Amino acid sequence: MRKIAIDAADIRILCAVQQHGQLSKIKLSELVNLSPTPCWVRFNRLKAAGLIRGYHADIALDKIAAVTTVIVTVSLKEHRKSDFDRFENHIGQVDGIVECIATGGGMDYVLKVVAPSLPAFQHVMEELLSAELGIDRYMTYIATREIKSTQPNLANLMTDPGN
Repeated sequence: MRKIAIDAADIRILCAVQQHGQLSKIKLSELVNLSPTPCWVRFNRLKAAGLIRGYHADIALDKIAAVTTVIVTVSLKEHRKSDFDRFENHIGQVDGIVECIATGGGMDYVLKVVAPSLPAFQHVMEELLSAELGIDRYMTYIATREIKSTQPNLANLMTDPGN
């Protein structure tokens, strides 16, 4: 995938949007210390380039309802592109699966499943297994509490101290 060239001002815009969500033209320009029109032009360029995929609220689920969060590692029987595509396409349609990461090494995927209860989680797993997705084995890990959940610091990611 081709990387998009961005500079320090672009990083400040992305950080502001990441931290504050959708902002007015004036507020964004104040936060990133650029005049409104050039700031908005840069923002629209970043958005058009696909760097801003959406705006999300960080909802405190534990204050609304009791939920069960389960981390699931999955290994597929076969490792052809069509096997991965079939699995990934199906996962994209399952509401309870809120994250899916393809991994190298012992397991093929790590899933994060959020369900209202353990029986509801088990139903999600039964549906996955009955969908004939080529799952060889899976392991489940019940999350007992969330310690940290944040977005990465973009400014830190853009500078590599190892170089």
